[in-house]
Amino acid sequence: MSAGNWSFLEDDYRRISRQLSVLARDAAARTTLLVDRSGQLIAFSGEEPQFDTNAFASLSAADFAANDHLATLIGEPEFSSLYHQGEKESMYLADIRKRAILVVLFDDRTTLGLVRLRVKQAVKELDLIFGDIFAGLDRTRGGMGGEFTAEVEDEIDNLFRE
Repeated sequence: MSAGNWSFLEDDYRRISRQLSVLARDAAARTTLLVDRSGQLIAFSGEEPQFDTNAFASLSAADFAANDHLATLIGEPEFSSLYHQGEKESMYLADIRKRAILVVLFDDRTTLGLVRLRVKQAVKELDLIFGDIFAGLDRTRGGMGGEFTAEVEDEIDNLFRE
């Protein structure tokens, strides 16, 4: 699977999906979604959204980006979470390592307090998962350094010499 300029394995996807399912259940939320900062939907759990998830993911990322700028303007380094309250539906968004956005859609079957409590734990868990993903990417990049890179550069040079 890939998101933005990074990718992850099927096992990582399962871990992410499991965490979204636990959050949806424990927070009594309608739907939980994970969106990358470039606006791509990574995964969701709970009720299937009845809207264009691609548009929603893009708008969620844009919303978070706009609020990052607002935070800077008022002297805050960031807003790590956002809350949008509607008459019947609400959403709570939380940052994951500046790479992804956790979105929780909920209605009057739950409370903001319960959602916030459960999101706090989910953010910790997702942070660990993403830490593992990025550590794996760094190791892979490190393993392809040095000798491998030199060999690739030599091959490219040979192709253009002919």
